[in-house]
Amino acid sequence: MNRLFYIVALTVAILSVAEGHAQTDKSLFRLSDSLQVTEVVSDTSDLSAFLGHGGPAVENSHMALAIRFDDSGAVDLYSKSGRGMELGKYGWYPDMAQQENYDAGCDRYDVGTTLGLGGIALWDGKDVIRLVASKGRAAFAGDTKKGAYVEIISYGVSYAGSLVDISVRIDVFSKSRVATVTARELSGRKVMFATGIRTHEGHYERYDEGYMCSWGVHPAPEGVAEFPVGTGMFYPKGTFGKVVKRDGMLMIVSRPCTDVRTEIIAVSSKEAELNNVKRFSAYMQE
Repeated sequence: MNRLFYIVALTVAILSVAEGHAQTDKSLFRLSDSLQVTEVVSDTSDLSAFLGHGGPAVENSHMALAIRFDDSGAVDLYSKSGRGMELGKYGWYPDMAQQENYDAGCDRYDVGTTLGLGGIALWDGKDVIRLVASKGRAAFAGDTKKGAYVEIISYGVSYAGSLVDISVRIDVFSKSRVATVTARELSGRKVMFATGIRTHEGHYERYDEGYMCSWGVHPAPEGVAEFPVGTGMFYPKGTFGKVVKRDGMLMIVSRPCTDVRTEIIAVSSKEAELNNVKRFSAYMQE
């Protein structure tokens, strides 16, 4: 299989928090050399097996999020205790000793075949349309004045009889535990976006106009400690319709528009603030 792979704007092999914001960071690198870069462009739509954490990742003090560099449009979650930056130190997979002795976070979020936490797809009126990029895909990672961001652009997504280019960007901020997800159709064409959060049978779920949340244990490999994780989303009521349970998610669909923006949050029992379902639910309702 042809895998045309470009790397530009090479930086350093190890992330340095001192170069960005003390409460945010970003990461984008090839597994073959671990060198941090700011951009990856490929005519192959799926490079998730060749990139660290499956695609560009960004973090604030309480969570890290990675956009998958494939057709899924999914966003994965790395849960943290809220005690420091971890992408540069542990990558995405600290070992059990680091988790037990240094309170490192871990990947306890089961995305499965869903959009994960705030991932983006399109909607054709009946079905979810994944971001299948017929003309390649690009990933970006960088700092902003208030934090850090990552972005993936999927080129040539087949939608309603034509091709569209879809950007999915996640921003995190140095003084907030909430991340912003922005999706755009780059030519200005109106489309319908689908998004939401992963949930499992038996999870606590709550949703109303403008927000949704889920709390519970996600399946983990045998021998790996499990703990509850909470995820939530805030969204503009005028842009999205009602929450529906579909395909392992609490899902919402937008009206036809050129762009949408949501806010996502993740918590866990490992942290000190929103470490149980009662506190998390109250936070989401407030």
